[in-house]
Amino acid sequence: MPSVAPSTFAGTANVIAVIVLLTEFAMLRAPLLRSQVRLYAFQSLVVTALAVFVAATRHIDSLYVLAALSFTLKVIIVPRVVTRLLSRANVSLAGNSSLGVATMTLIAIAISVFGFFSVGALNLRSPVLPEAALAVSVGVILVAFVLIILRSDVVSQAVGFFSLENGVSMASLVVASGLPLIIDVAFLFDLMVAVVVFGVLMRIHHARNRTLSTEPLDQLRG
Repeated sequence: MPSVAPSTFAGTANVIAVIVLLTEFAMLRAPLLRSQVRLYAFQSLVVTALAVFVAATRHIDSLYVLAALSFTLKVIIVPRVVTRLLSRANVSLAGNSSLGVATMTLIAIAISVFGFFSVGALNLRSPVLPEAALAVSVGVILVAFVLIILRSDVVSQAVGFFSLENGVSMASLVVASGLPLIIDVAFLFDLMVAVVVFGVLMRIHHARNRTLSTEPLDQLRG
């Protein structure tokens, strides 16, 4: 059977998904915390652009509202809040992992490939579903977990959690773009709660330990 060229919507969604995934890998490799925050802001901008594109092609006006809220919160407010906390803490380097950057990257590549082919094994077929974009979204989520688990500082783990939400948002845009606006806004509300929690954690942890590394917390394990 001859292969069918992807539609404009599927092709654009796939390209945007790959950009988001590459940004996730860049976060994992970034040695500076401010670089991770800037990469998160760029990643959020790309996801916002996807929401605008889906709104225009699928004629879903509510997604314009979601895109505006996403841009305000994830591109402007969250990066500024984290950057201000970093300025007060006077910390610039991301926490190292005992595995090393190269090993972390290889692990992330293996996990993202696993997620990509796992979605492919589900054999999802639909003329309106960009399957590759969905598979890459799962890869973004899994790589975000790698960032959270392997980086040993609060800021990297917070950025990993925030970027995980970007992966979920991207998957919802390509799979269920017609969800009611209230459900989409609920994801942003969860992000706001996470920002407050991580912000308080950063301030208290730095005030007590004079560092943003999570290694002092590891010593509390029995």
